[in-house]
Amino acid sequence: MAEKLVIVSDMWGVKKGLWITSYLGYLQQYFDITFYDSQQLANLDIVVQSEENVHNAFVAGGIETAVSHLLKKEKEPCYYLAFSTGGTIVWEAAKKGLPVKSLYSVSATRIRLKNEKPNVPFQLLYGQNDQFRPSEDWSNRLGIDMEISPNYAHTLYSDEKIIQKVCLDLLQEVTQIAPEIKKVG
Repeated sequence: MAEKLVIVSDMWGVKKGLWITSYLGYLQQYFDITFYDSQQLANLDIVVQSEENVHNAFVAGGIETAVSHLLKKEKEPCYYLAFSTGGTIVWEAAKKGLPVKSLYSVSATRIRLKNEKPNVPFQLLYGQNDQFRPSEDWSNRLGIDMEISPNYAHTLYSDEKIIQKVCLDLLQEVTQIAPEIKKVG
């Protein structure tokens, strides 16, 4: 039986998330996948989907709502792959007892404002040019290793090279083998 993998989207969810299909294409043969749209988890209903409006809705209670819903929905330990705001949601849920085998978080926003880390295995990946990346001081203070990809910004998770890297990293962690990832499409 395949391991369960929960994927939590960035703040745009499926609205601007065509890139997520690449992750699903690579990973669906190895995992039983559950996908959550961050906006749906947060019960957001935003008429004008501007970056500012969506960001403000998450900051003004959306993250907490999404954390609460994730805690109600997921009761068994499993693997998590989360992007941007989704990474923050899983990070916070893990601190509140979400059963996590491991979290692979790409470009998690707002965790740089937190002073404690969840007591679960996790891997953080950021682009070197990500303006929302935690500082080196933050990672040193909390004893956290972050992987930094040079020449990438915040949305590195939508780049095909990063998609392949993340999928391979995750598969190696879970299966302890390195399957060959072939281009989808």
